[in-house]
Amino acid sequence: MTRTAKVYLVGAGPGDPELLTRKALRLLEQADVVIYDRLVSAEVLALANANAVFVNGGKEFGRQEEIQNEIFDSFLYFSTRARTIVRLKSGDPMVFGRGGEELEFLRGNGIEAEVVPGVSSAIAAPALAGIPLTYRGIAASFAVVAGHRQGVTTLDWAVYGGVDTLVVLMGVEYRDVIAGSLISNGRPGGQPVAFLMNASTDRERLVESTLAEVASRKVDVEAPAVMIIGEVVRLRTQRTVRQVQEMSA
Repeated sequence: MTRTAKVYLVGAGPGDPELLTRKALRLLEQADVVIYDRLVSAEVLALANANAVFVNGGKEFGRQEEIQNEIFDSFLYFSTRARTIVRLKSGDPMVFGRGGEELEFLRGNGIEAEVVPGVSSAIAAPALAGIPLTYRGIAASFAVVAGHRQGVTTLDWAVYGGVDTLVVLMGVEYRDVIAGSLISNGRPGGQPVAFLMNASTDRERLVESTLAEVASRKVDVEAPAVMIIGEVVRLRTQRTVRQVQEMSA
């Protein structure tokens, strides 16, 4: 059986098609097959070759492993029937996207593969909200963690007590547990928290709060959202206040 295809694990970025890399755009235009994730925006998909075969590889709650195996089956099926396969992942394919597992599977089955990095929402969302992950004298470190059920139950939250800025992906459902765990491990309840929902799209919305309020489930947030925790969140409000004062002067 001759493997004719090359699979590109492509990062689609946070949603805005203008945040695609030039290489990602070129590959989408050339693709024979596009296997895309649930959070890839319709605007990004619209840039792909209209004659390509589109395969929905979006995960559904309770069926994650089943769908992942279907994606593996798609790799095998199309590897002998196509030349260019784009495995399109939201954000960056190697940040909580199981890109490493897919790369291992492809190489293990003799299928040529290449990773095309994308703009991760872990970096893009804070920037779009005007929140720097690091800031001289305030934050010299940051960490990105997974906030889904498995991450919440397996992470040692004490490890993140000394990290200046925390970015939590996929953490909306368990935000109260995450906030409570961080408070229990030394982070102050008054520490600011920001959620940026639907980052980079026309549905983008920012909510600011504190760890204590989030732990009490008082904050109304909907997925997908990036959770940003740390003193750097205050910089956005302080900057806005200064701008208003300067305009009024």
